[in-house]
Amino acid sequence: MKEIAINSLFDTKNTIAGDIFAGVTYPYEVLPRIQNFIVSLGETLPSDRYEKRGENIWIAKSATVAPTASIHGPAIIDEEAEIRHCAFIRGNAIVGKHAVVGNSTELKNVILFDYVQVPHYNYVGDSILGYKSHMGAGSITSNVKSDKSLVEIRVGEEKVKTNLKKMGAILGDYVEVGCGSILNPGSVIGANTNIYPLSMVRGYVPSDSIYKKQGEVAEKQ
Repeated sequence: MKEIAINSLFDTKNTIAGDIFAGVTYPYEVLPRIQNFIVSLGETLPSDRYEKRGENIWIAKSATVAPTASIHGPAIIDEEAEIRHCAFIRGNAIVGKHAVVGNSTELKNVILFDYVQVPHYNYVGDSILGYKSHMGAGSITSNVKSDKSLVEIRVGEEKVKTNLKKMGAILGDYVEVGCGSILNPGSVIGANTNIYPLSMVRGYVPSDSIYKKQGEVAEKQ
């Protein structure tokens, strides 16, 4: 299932968390590892560039954090990142270099690659967002199925079992998600793909495409 493999979705050089992907094939496999990885990595970060604040929270000295933001560990906020007014980081979160976490945006158990933007009223849980991906205002990841069964990823006519109860979305590099969209549990968006505003996405969306609605996906020209 190469479409949803790590090397098909993003370049792991564009995140401080690159080593977490070593030895695995699919990105969802690292979701249960994020907490322990942050603690191990955080202890190695240079004190001249990162400051430890509270329990298992490391914030780059060049990052900007609004006084109204709430950050719970384990968490790493990388260099030049911006955590804006009333952002809520619930823990197990890695925010990449130059990334933006905006007003009333909530993160939980996530990896945001460098230059990711989740700037307006977003919920991102149990998810991985690739380099320079962007979620429009009000777009969210839904990370638990309504029947509480384990999440599967639909790729064409096939279903890939994740063995996870909680999995939101995986966004490849340079993905644009339109305002007000919902990414259902197990959504995987290929690199360089655009999702129309107000979309309801489920399963795998190919790279280099434009998702207009379920069943209507156009290849980028």
